[in-house]
Amino acid sequence: MLFGRGKNAKLTAEDPTVLGAPRRRPEPDKSGYGRPDKGPFDASEKDTAVGYVDLGAILIRPIEGLQIRLEVEEATRRVVAVTMDLNGSSLQVQAFAAPRSEGLWGEIRAQIAQSVESQGGTVEEVEGSFGAELIAKLPTSMADGRRGHRVAHFMGVDGPRWFLRGVISGNATTDRGAAAELEELFRSVVVDRGESPLPPSELLPLRLPVDQAQAEGEASDASPDQAPSAPERGPEITHLG
Repeated sequence: MLFGRGKNAKLTAEDPTVLGAPRRRPEPDKSGYGRPDKGPFDASEKDTAVGYVDLGAILIRPIEGLQIRLEVEEATRRVVAVTMDLNGSSLQVQAFAAPRSEGLWGEIRAQIAQSVESQGGTVEEVEGSFGAELIAKLPTSMADGRRGHRVAHFMGVDGPRWFLRGVISGNATTDRGAAAELEELFRSVVVDRGESPLPPSELLPLRLPVDQAQAEGEASDASPDQAPSAPERGPEITHLG
């Protein structure tokens, strides 16, 4: 597994069985909020002390060939999304705070459709592995100058006080086998909502794994000619709202 922040810097994880400091396992959520029992999961449902990449609100179980990138907001240097690249396809995930009593996916689907259509694209709602999903086609310029489109497949799952959005791009938008790989990856994500009060649709905080954060802290203390360059922001498909 490779791990990086932005488009360039990547770090090889020599032992993915222990990544980040052990965290306290939350008490099981008793809100009764209904979700499929096949994932994605709440932090109360999985023991993530071993075998997961701990990115704060999102925890990922690495598999062979997976590359993980953190998408960084240029103005604030805040981590806003996690992108997982696998076999020519990508899955971007973001986790948001949600009300205890109701989900966000219905409202967010409408926002995504409006955003895509405002850019001259088209949206089709389909029934997928996670219920209602969106296939968006956005206009773009081809390498030879012709007009074409890029496809993004949006999935959403409402959990207990959180909402997880996934966006598939690349080969998996046309290859069912590749799509199944990324859907399984999406199912394996664990969301740690935390206890802090947050308004609905607020991004849940993400961070570097503890080991890499410590390494970058040590590097920042080095002389300027030894310090690494600032990470660049990776590609994002769309934002909420």
